[in-house]
Amino acid sequence: MILRATALILLAAPALADEYGTTNPEEMTLNRMVENARRGEVDMTTCASGYLMTKSGQHAIARETFEACAEAGYTGAMTWMSYLEDNGFGGDYDPDASTEWNRRAAEAGDPIGMFNHGLDLLRGHGTALDEERGRDLIDRAAAEGVTDAQRLVGSGYDLDVVTPDADNWKYAPLF
Repeated sequence: MILRATALILLAAPALADEYGTTNPEEMTLNRMVENARRGEVDMTTCASGYLMTKSGQHAIARETFEACAEAGYTGAMTWMSYLEDNGFGGDYDPDASTEWNRRAAEAGDPIGMFNHGLDLLRGHGTALDEERGRDLIDRAAAEGVTDAQRLVGSGYDLDVVTPDADNWKYAPLF
């Protein structure tokens, strides 16, 4: 009897494996989300998991996940890539790359991307200074309901309203 049950289990084992040959694959773990991203299988759950990854200090896998999602068109992942680039999390500090992610999100219609890229343009951070374009993007973000954009517009575009003075070193002119 035991031999017969064992034989049935062994014969059924290949049917229990997923398409990658894994028996009993992980389903809702961060490891599974990273593997999904590496295979280019991104969805809202996979992309949202990048938030938990970066907030738990796992910046390298957050970067992998967000980048795959951003390349697939998820604008929220583009703004998170900007955050990672702007703070050197999971890679080098790269203001140019940060600004490029914000620009892509803004051009895709993301209100947070508009706000962030507007700030980049107002500061000349990672891009040439362009106050007119920066204010236009911030106005558009404010019209979309971004509270910080609304506060910035209400202050006459006083950047100190939205940026802690501890970050002033980062946005100071380089020359």
